[in-house]
This record gives sequence, C-alpha cells and structure tokens, in this order.
Amino acid sequence: MTEPRKPLIRMRYLLIIIVILLLNFIKLPYYYSQPGIAQELQEVISVEGTNGIEEGAFMLTTVEMARATPLYFAWSYLSAYRHIIPEEQVRGSSESDSDYHDRQMLLMSNSQEMAKIAAYEQAGADVSYEYHGVLVTTIMEGMPAEGNLEIGDLITEVDGEPVHTAEDLIDLLSGYTEDDQVVLTVTRGNENLSIKFGFQAFPEEYEVEDGRVGLGILSPVTDRDVTFSPSVTIDETDIGGPSAGLMYSLEIYNQLVPEDITHGYLVAGTGTINEEGTVGPIGGASQKVVAADKAGAKYFLAPDAEGQNGTNYEEAKAAAEDIGTDMQVIPVKTMEDALTFLETLPENQN
Repeated sequence: MTEPRKPLIRMRYLLIIIVILLLNFIKLPYYYSQPGIAQELQEVISVEGTNGIEEGAFMLTTVEMARATPLYFAWSYLSAYRHIIPEEQVRGSSESDSDYHDRQMLLMSNSQEMAKIAAYEQAGADVSYEYHGVLVTTIMEGMPAEGNLEIGDLITEVDGEPVHTAEDLIDLLSGYTEDDQVVLTVTRGNENLSIKFGFQAFPEEYEVEDGRVGLGILSPVTDRDVTFSPSVTIDETDIGGPSAGLMYSLEIYNQLVPEDITHGYLVAGTGTINEEGTVGPIGGASQKVVAADKAGAKYFLAPDAEGQNGTNYEEAKAAAEDIGTDMQVIPVKTMEDALTFLETLPENQN
C-alpha cells in the first residue's frame, strides 16, 4: 500500500528542481546589481622605474551586475544594497549583450587613459599626444544618429572643422536649432563618409534643458595615441565602465612621486576623471561603500559634483551611516582635492 508514494515523492522533488531552475534561468527585462569587490591597484598598475612599495593601498570598487531572473528579483528585496534596474536604463534597445560589454570595455580603456594623463600632468611627468578623431560608443534611440552612424565610427570633422577630442565634438555640435543641419566626416572601416544630419530635441527622459537639440551621440570617446614617459601599464581586467578613473589616477601618481601618499592606509573610492583631473559622478555609490567596508578600507573617496541634487558623496555617506562603518567618506570634486586630503593624514602607526 505504501509503494505508490515513492514515485510521488520523486515527482515532487523533480518539480521543485524544475521550478528552481526556471526561477534562476528565465531572463527578465531588468538587470540585477549588488556590491562587488574592492581591488588593490598596486597589483594591476606599474610605472617604469618605480619600486612600487606602498605601506597602504588605493582600491577601486565595483558593482556586480547581471541580467535579472525571477530568483534575483526576489533576492533583491532582502537588502537595500541589491538593486533591480530596468533594462532600458542600462543599454539601448538595439544593443546586444556583446555590444554592451564592448562599450563598457571601451569606456574603461578611455578611463584608464584619462587617469594616466591626469596623474602625469599633476606629477609634472612627460605626456605627448597624436589625435585621430572621436569614436561613437552609444547612439540614442529615435535620434538622428540612429541608422546613420554605427558603433565604432570615427568622427573626424564637423562641417569641415577638425575634431580631435570628445570635447571638440560637443562644442562643435552645440548652439544649433532644429532648423539647422551639419555634415559629419566619418571613417568606417576603410571607408570615408560624409553624412548630413538634422537636429532634434532630446527625449524627456534624458532631462535635458528645454530647447536643446542634438544628434543623439552619447559618451563619445577621444581616439588618440598617447605616449607617457616613464611608461605605465595597467593589466587587462574584466571590470568595465569609467568609474575607476579617480582611483587609477591616484595609484599612478603615487608611483610617479617619491613619497607614499597612502600614509599606510587602505583608501578606496570611485569616480570618473577627465584629463584635467575633474572627478565625475558614477552609479552604485552606496553599493561600493559596502564593498569598501568589507575590504577594510579606512577612507572612501566619493564624487561631490557641484550643481547636483543627491551627489555620490551624499549617497555614500548615507550608506556608511546605515551600515555602521567606521570608514570615513570624503567628498572630492577634483584629483587635487583627493591629494590635498591625503596630505593631511598622519602616518598610520598600526
């Protein structure tokens, strides 16, 4: 009489396993993110001629991100530091997973170059440049660039004016109206193209001021060859995006100068950087605070961009208070702000 129960029990276990697998593998139109790691940068950066000795360490911080599944979706409700993000806020509708990954790697590569330049300029070391144009990395859906430009196109001129940097491109495309047109000179593979564009108002979700128009080219990247003396190398990494720029620049600077500016402390942080040393905002500041605290950081450097409501610094400080860490959150607007703060630190006696 008890024999038929065994197949039923096996069936229940099988159904449970199938449900768990479905919950873990069904892809939702969202991304899941959580605190990542804090990585010491002395391990991945090397400036020629430096002894590389640091009593402390500079650390980049990351956010782990993956396509959301029902299991991840449910898991996110168990912590304020696990987030669910709509897919359209992460990548364009026509952008594949491979395209997104390539874009993140390109942004990271550009971030590393900016960090090198900022550090070398700050340290008074030698830097030389050879410019090629501006690379297209992201195209806004529904804007004039869609269907006319491709990811990887190299823009070299606007109405015959040479384009050397991303800032040049932004400047040359500003101040137009919807009645205007421009011609971009573009290199695509081995082909040189001249493409005429009209302008269009930005979609409301981008919260651009009224009356401003554009082509829909987001996150353009300067394509150039930069030579550094002494030479500097940054090991390849799977970490994408531009948010490690500030911490890269501090590690490079520390290897260029004779003194150890860590003063024996673990210093984590986040923030983009440009070649002038201006620190820019990033995503996931609160999650990166959690990662830095787990790694034992004493200080966390956070972007404090002027003119913003809810800066990364404010978000990071609130997170630090929420998790009860002894780690201090420090606001920085520029690389020089970070260096000024580090100069105030006494030598760590621990």
